[in-house]
Amino acid sequence: MDLFSHSWAALRAAVAGLPGPHFERPSGCAGWLVRDLVCHLVIDAQDVLITLATPADAEPTRNAVTYWNLVEPPTGDDPLDALVVRLAAAYQDPGLLTFHLDDVGSAAGRAASLADPALRVGTQGQVLTVSDYLSAYVLEWTLHHLDLTAHLPDVPGPPAEGLAHSRAMLEEIAQVVFPESFSDADALLVGTGRRAPTAGERAALGEPAARLPFVLG
Repeated sequence: MDLFSHSWAALRAAVAGLPGPHFERPSGCAGWLVRDLVCHLVIDAQDVLITLATPADAEPTRNAVTYWNLVEPPTGDDPLDALVVRLAAAYQDPGLLTFHLDDVGSAAGRAASLADPALRVGTQGQVLTVSDYLSAYVLEWTLHHLDLTAHLPDVPGPPAEGLAHSRAMLEEIAQVVFPESFSDADALLVGTGRRAPTAGERAALGEPAARLPFVLG
């Protein structure tokens, strides 16, 4: 629960400190500008609020790791992705987008801190405990924090604890162990296809290199 709050607060703070022109820069999400990514974060925050307000009586069907599936790389044809881009452009003033993220994002953070970790909630036809749901979202926040800073080296990156947690989750999801020579950030970037591995990294990975990328959905 604390790691969720810490990771989410760090990501929102990084967005809040962005100068206006940075919103027109590319992000680490292929085909998305920084403004598109920030708009996606608003939608993520809404999803957190909706899920925390959707209690379930059934036994959990997923945990923090099995919440995620390995999927095919995106083709750019997803209608939701196209909607995000159009919605982000409609803001025009980056300050409005930043305000909306702060408004909805702060509410999502408060809801998470007030929720009972053992409560069961429903999302996407599945049931998880609040604790597992928020743990799964640490990976979401961390990856998108890396996306935010991909071409903005002056912007603070994700917390070290979130990086370590997310690396461990990715390794369990993909059933692979990244070499110790990989930093947590590099394991996430290379592992999820956000960056191509160098020749040395590919050699160090061995057989799992042929299975890259591990795209999460």
